[in-house]
Amino acid sequence: MLAIRTRRRKAAALATAAVLAGLAAPSLTATTATATTAAPTTVTSDYDSTYYKDAIGKTGADLKSSLHTIISDQTKLSYSAVWDALKATDEDPADSGNVVLLYSGVSRSKSLNGGDTGDWNREHVWAKSHGDFGTATGPGTDLHHLRPSDVRVNSDRGNKDFDNGGSAVDNGGGSLTDSDSFEPRDAVKGDVARMIFYMAVRYEGGDGFADLEVNGQVDNGSNPYIGKLSVLKAWSDEDPPDAFEEHRNQVIYDDYQHNRNPFVDHPEWVESIW
Repeated sequence: MLAIRTRRRKAAALATAAVLAGLAAPSLTATTATATTAAPTTVTSDYDSTYYKDAIGKTGADLKSSLHTIISDQTKLSYSAVWDALKATDEDPADSGNVVLLYSGVSRSKSLNGGDTGDWNREHVWAKSHGDFGTATGPGTDLHHLRPSDVRVNSDRGNKDFDNGGSAVDNGGGSLTDSDSFEPRDAVKGDVARMIFYMAVRYEGGDGFADLEVNGQVDNGSNPYIGKLSVLKAWSDEDPPDAFEEHRNQVIYDDYQHNRNPFVDHPEWVESIW
């Protein structure tokens, strides 16, 4: 399995580099990055007969239950360890000294992590107040939904649910927000949706944490729900996994948690479950 992981990670890294090599140079400056607009790269063939073997052929609730069992076998990180992990999982392929910020697409120095204006911090894509898990080891430190984000853009998102519409977020890369929802930039809408779907499958009420579920509304507050389901499904369909997202999934699997986001490997499973 280690040999397979190594081959797959190298393949994902080469795919990312090849895709980015074909991009116009101005799109990967010190201030912007467009890695997430790349074409999908298939990285699942080795895992269907190994990692996902107990899920293949299942649908609906049976598929969700099987995936929950598979992805719950993971190594957990402390919240402080997340800082260094994100510097690897979200490294800018065009500049190894930077990370790509989720909502804005900005490429920023890894050293500028913190809580001040101009820094990047640890964004919980599944807002940590939705289920009250905070930064506890488990859902509060799960790399599959933690991403680097500009401090001010992260604040604008707050704990809002996801939906279409709103006004432009300052320096948000095209993201929009209103009083009860947030719409990320087009290039990462699918990424956001698949992170939410991962959390809803991974955390089913065990481990002492709430049962996280995706629902059809916004303004869920502290309830263990996030919406809007129909919008998230559309985002996942319209923005399929690309080389950056797949490489990130591989790094988490190989070097940190040793579990995968199944919806990056098999985005069609979103429709099968929901």
